[in-house]
Amino acid sequence: MDILAVQRALKAQGFDPGPLDGIWGRLTAAAVKAFQRKNGLPVGLLTPETERAILANAPAQLQQTGLVWYDEAMRLMGTAERPGPPSNPVILDWAEDLDLAYGDDDIPWCGLFVAHCIGSMLQDEALPNGPLGARNWLKFGRQSRPALGAVLVFWRVARDSWQGHVGFYAGEDNDTLKVLGGNQSNRVSYARISKSRLLGARWPKTASAVGYGPIVDDLGGMATGGSEA
Repeated sequence: MDILAVQRALKAQGFDPGPLDGIWGRLTAAAVKAFQRKNGLPVGLLTPETERAILANAPAQLQQTGLVWYDEAMRLMGTAERPGPPSNPVILDWAEDLDLAYGDDDIPWCGLFVAHCIGSMLQDEALPNGPLGARNWLKFGRQSRPALGAVLVFWRVARDSWQGHVGFYAGEDNDTLKVLGGNQSNRVSYARISKSRLLGARWPKTASAVGYGPIVDDLGGMATGGSEA
């Protein structure tokens, strides 16, 4: 029984299992029961029938994609900053591993998250100078179309400002992009961002040819925007 896979699948379907840590706890048990009630299953233990149903209903993107940097991003779903001191040591460790000066998870960390996923999994891939700056990712890799795992760079506040946001392509509908990123409502999560804010899409030079897209998704139940700072 893969508790971590169950937690990820529950989280993706709107049931809160608590920390994505692979540990069976009260919040995970409550999320399983909520799933069972919604889907007409016997409410109680995580039976093999319930586990199969939870995993079968999960978005296809939760399965291993072969895009190692994107799989790492999915693995970290739910990682959150801590209000006030101390900072989440997981986030600080990403910066330490990359030898980046970063001291507090109150500082926007969307660029740090992308840098960790790519830097830890594609060790021959050059990161952009100043990877903590979201717009610096416009100089990363090679130009791409939006496709699963592509790095998407957005403007924030105003198109001609210095502020931005960066994350990974996870899907789209007519008007918005589904983005898997860090510092989205202060955690690693999916967010829905208007296509009008997109500045560019980039693909790692050391990775295989661009594929897996576009992915048409029903984002009607996902709020647009959210905190990215």
